[in-house]
Amino acid sequence: MKVAVVGATGLVGTKMLQVLEQRNFPVTELIPVASEKSIGKEVVFKGKAYKVVGFADAIAAKPDVALFSAGGSTSLQLAPQFAAAGITVIDNSSAWRMDATKKLVVPEVNGSVLTAEDKIIANPNCSTIQMVLVLKPLHDKYRIKRVVVSTYQSVTGTGVKAVNQLMNEREGKEGEMAYKYPIDLNVIPQIDVFLENGYTKEEMKMVNETKKIIGDDSIRVTATTVRIPVMGGHSESVNIEFENDFDLNEVRAILAAAPGVVVEDDPANQVYPMPLNAHDKDETFVGRIRRDETQPNTLNCWIVSDNLRKGAATNAVQIAEHLQSVGLL
Repeated sequence: MKVAVVGATGLVGTKMLQVLEQRNFPVTELIPVASEKSIGKEVVFKGKAYKVVGFADAIAAKPDVALFSAGGSTSLQLAPQFAAAGITVIDNSSAWRMDATKKLVVPEVNGSVLTAEDKIIANPNCSTIQMVLVLKPLHDKYRIKRVVVSTYQSVTGTGVKAVNQLMNEREGKEGEMAYKYPIDLNVIPQIDVFLENGYTKEEMKMVNETKKIIGDDSIRVTATTVRIPVMGGHSESVNIEFENDFDLNEVRAILAAAPGVVVEDDPANQVYPMPLNAHDKDETFVGRIRRDETQPNTLNCWIVSDNLRKGAATNAVQIAEHLQSVGLL
């Protein structure tokens, strides 16, 4: 299969190449694509060097699928051009997520919504992906009424500049700042810009995307998203109120059987998910599973996943794998 990776030299684009290789996606020809300043640079895939090409050359090469991680404005401009050429676009930016004409997909949750007509498919926000993997099987069983989530998000979600800022600060070096404030030994309760309602864009993404992916607008979601000085994954404290009561052992069994979810929940032996252990893994980990004792039918849990993998690159590749498995690619 002929595969283009648009934004191939960026943090997520590099991870996409790695995931394609590790999951042995059937790439017969790779087309790494990036902006003008990166044209001619080389990326390595399966031990072979490939030269980065521009957007026009990539469209002309007619790949079967194009994995986009080049930012929202680039996606808005270029994804329709790729789609018009018959190329299936899987886009990692926020550009198409809430477009009513585009599907927003986590394959384990709602891959079945995809059809041959879907030429631009949106990859959800990283923090939403890991949460809905846990929410969906529980919603199917107990019906979710309300979700309260607080996130603890890795600097890798911002990009290379933020990683550099953290490492510079840790080493006591001056350097370019990705954030307004220091991130090392600090916590920044802002991800993306603030909106008129006092929430950030990241928080409203979690609210709106969760409803769209699960396919139920009645679920009430409220979020607080926070940047912490960690690399390796995003963590989430999630409080879930159900319509129906639950048994904790049954909850654990449902989650253990859910695709892409690993239960790490043994408090007696201090076993629980941590970003350090989730780093470079494709699964989403859940633990600290316990009743909220302040109100009925309510569960607390802790969810961790590698935001560059399942939160971005892996989910995009899994969408392509799903399309291939059902004959849509």
